[in-house]
Amino acid sequence: MNIQADIKSPRPMRGTVSVDGVEIPRDDIAQEAQHHAAPTPAAAYAQAASALVIRRLLLNRALSLGLTAAPLTDDRGRRETDDDALIRQLIGLEVTMPTPDVDACRRYYTQNPSKFRTPDLYEASHILLAAHYRDRKARELARADAQAILATLRDQPQEFAALARAHSACTSRRDDGRLGQLTRGQTTVEIDRVLARLDIGSIANTPVETRYGFHIVRLDHRIEGQTLPFEAAHARIAEYLTESVQRRALAQYISILAGQANVAGVDLAASANPLVQ
Repeated sequence: MNIQADIKSPRPMRGTVSVDGVEIPRDDIAQEAQHHAAPTPAAAYAQAASALVIRRLLLNRALSLGLTAAPLTDDRGRRETDDDALIRQLIGLEVTMPTPDVDACRRYYTQNPSKFRTPDLYEASHILLAAHYRDRKARELARADAQAILATLRDQPQEFAALARAHSACTSRRDDGRLGQLTRGQTTVEIDRVLARLDIGSIANTPVETRYGFHIVRLDHRIEGQTLPFEAAHARIAEYLTESVQRRALAQYISILAGQANVAGVDLAASANPLVQ
């Protein structure tokens, strides 16, 4: 059973990990660590230890209430483990999981308009003068060539296609330099920035430097993004807010259990990190 709670990123390990005097074996923690993405093995181990502590807290509470596991089976015939069933039943019994109403969803929509706007769509062309980013001499030559081509285009912009076919190191040269339709993130950050401020039909005043070399960029067309109506975004907002509220409710419940138990080796103070799987 996947349980996600807003729990603090675990601090470095402090010896034996245990709950109410019962040690969690290091081999169990090491095996659990394989399921936790972390920047270092030590961090993964710490996350795994916290996850197993939380799991033990929940199971201890379920057993103290005398719950009996009633595993569910999905439509593919996969059956819950008894422990997962007990945790699910416990949470359903003791954790209130509020759901956001329409007003809460509308407030979130109003306060975060950029999250519900479709991206701008660009049609652009470029001429690439390629140079490896570590080859200083090649980059100096590429910059000079790009500036020379750009000087020609200032007087003869209609020559863009011919110059792209003759000089571009990109396969788009076969299509007169046209890159087709783009949204932010589909090309380099540097080109994204230029496209966002160019007028339709204009060529950037200076070559655009990227790790690939120097680009002469033209914006051929732009379709402005549109803000989705609330009705179209409502279901997605409700799902997001529900998950967020439920994570906090579960974190609060786990904090209460931890405060009532004797936990050693990990720190479960509240913050944002999913630790129980």
